[in-house]
Amino acid sequence: MHRNVDRNALEADGDASSGEASAVAEIVDWVARGIIEGRLLPGHDLNSVDLAKRFNVSRTPVREALFVLTREGLVDWSPRRRPRVSTVELTEVREIYQLRAILYAQVSTAIVERATDDDIEALWRAHRRLAEVAAQGDVDGYFWANVAFRDEELRVCGNGIFKEVLDSMRMRTNRLRRLSTSLPGRLQRSCADHQRLCEAYAERDGVLAAALNRSIVLSALQAIEKAWDDAPFSASAVDAERD
Repeated sequence: MHRNVDRNALEADGDASSGEASAVAEIVDWVARGIIEGRLLPGHDLNSVDLAKRFNVSRTPVREALFVLTREGLVDWSPRRRPRVSTVELTEVREIYQLRAILYAQVSTAIVERATDDDIEALWRAHRRLAEVAAQGDVDGYFWANVAFRDEELRVCGNGIFKEVLDSMRMRTNRLRRLSTSLPGRLQRSCADHQRLCEAYAERDGVLAAALNRSIVLSALQAIEKAWDDAPFSASAVDAERD
């Protein structure tokens, strides 16, 4: 059920051969998923030789993959230093979530304006998957099902600019969303909120849907803020571990 983390980030690399582009995408997906799911922690060195051996490729696609991940904010590759998993500042988190809250409110408005009955049913199917994994207490399963729900919303809303902007933040946002999902009580709260959102879509209530979607995003931000000092990728947590 897990989709690749983000193939869109690689579309600009059109000069690479198809085989090399595939290797780059595979490395990006593996490293990004490891960072998002917490297996690769901040400060972790991303050794190009080790990665080349793992994927049985030259160091060229490894370097290209690390450049992609640096551009996406998951990797810090400072001059004269090895690339390593980046830390995150709370200010950046707030800015990202405030923008997402505004955009997803507009996404909901667009969905109500243009969704067909089949589109609404597709959103309900995505929600049912959320409910299934929430009932199992499967944090990673719920997180990726939530990513799929958001993708379905963007498809239904039909606004290419909204999708472009939100996709541009996808990797760094997913890292934060995975933290939010893992916090105590968040699976049940999030699942209930998404059910209310789907009900608003079904009732074609654009004002309510926009308010609910904005609230869902800001509620996740509040959960992250409360847990921030213990967040594994926060600069404060990394500094404390070094001390």
